[in-house]
Amino acid sequence: MCCFFFYFCSKEIIMASFTFTPESAERVKIKVLRKYRDLAKENLQFVPGQEEQLVEQLMELLKRDRAYVEFTIKKGLADPEGNRL
Repeated sequence: MCCFFFYFCSKEIIMASFTFTPESAERVKIKVLRKYRDLAKENLQFVPGQEEQLVEQLMELLKRDRAYVEFTIKKGLADPEGNRL
């Protein structure tokens, strides 16, 4: 019980460092699926308010760290009208 308590108390809660609007979520989704075509078959949720779940899902699917995933998404948010990610 002591080990479980320590693990539970020491677990850090991390939040995504960006937020989506409905419009930006759709644009970033298009860009991510264009860059990573193999993700098209996955059920990715680009939903405002659920950014953290998306980051965790992409980290697992892409086998990349949080910094890379957030950088990629922020890059897509920086120029919503452009095609580059």
